[in-house]
Amino acid sequence: MNNLDDLFRQEASGHSSANSSEQPFDKEAWAQKKQELRQWAYETIDAATTAISQSGDEFQRYLDVQSRFDRYSVSNALLILTQRPEATRIADFDSWKEQGVFIRRKETGFYILEPGEEYRREDGSTGISYNLKKMFDIAQTTANPKREQPTYPDDRMRIKALMDRTPVPIVIGDALPPETHALYQPDTRNIFIRRGMDAGDIFRSLAQELAHAEVDRGDGRYSRSEYTFHAYCASYMLCKQFGVDTSSFRFHRVPEKLKNMEPQQIRTELAVMKDTAHDIARRMNRMLAQQRQQHRTEPAR
Repeated sequence: MNNLDDLFRQEASGHSSANSSEQPFDKEAWAQKKQELRQWAYETIDAATTAISQSGDEFQRYLDVQSRFDRYSVSNALLILTQRPEATRIADFDSWKEQGVFIRRKETGFYILEPGEEYRREDGSTGISYNLKKMFDIAQTTANPKREQPTYPDDRMRIKALMDRTPVPIVIGDALPPETHALYQPDTRNIFIRRGMDAGDIFRSLAQELAHAEVDRGDGRYSRSEYTFHAYCASYMLCKQFGVDTSSFRFHRVPEKLKNMEPQQIRTELAVMKDTAHDIARRMNRMLAQQRQQHRTEPAR
């Protein structure tokens, strides 16, 4: 489908330009256009899912997008990846306008899905309908991009935030096998981490083992091998989000990991990675926000 902007041109400016005296509103035609947009989105999501499952480089690009938009669903991250992979901060026309920011002339938006109304399926279950929403990246607006440059905590504070309110105890020592920086043990529900590593290795290894601990429900059935790839990807997203070097990560085995999976199955696996990283990042951001607030309220010396 090629004329997406034409289909949603009225919504881009937040109001309808149609004049009722020119042509009566055709509810059926509008519903048909919305359905065509939804169908385009679903097909685009499936195609993007297939593409990232067949290429380590494409998969890594998806993780980069998802790390920047960790509150967005996997499907919406895939839509952003397909349409505007370099996006850093997005909002719709009206939201930008409320902030005193305007869309630059000749800029075209891109689409994500937003939940609509609930409906009853034939089997009696409840479903949610989705509509497409037109968005714009901050680079398409009059906002000053320099103000949007990310700022990261220093190494010590970053690791302190990662270790804050963890779901399992962290034990620091020297008893780990060679070449093992950290290890989550489901039987004891502890994370052991090697003493004396540099800050980057601490963060990368601890984030990965925390991801294992997050996924483990504590029912005694956890399989580390089943979630090794999920934890690895969650660690990568956390490193990207908090400014830790990611040059050591490799994704060339992605086609092997995701082979023989349908697009919906792949997105289910991606959701586990995304949700795990998001839960850890949420704890970290809460602790970092508290630290910033404390520093602001401390009396000057």
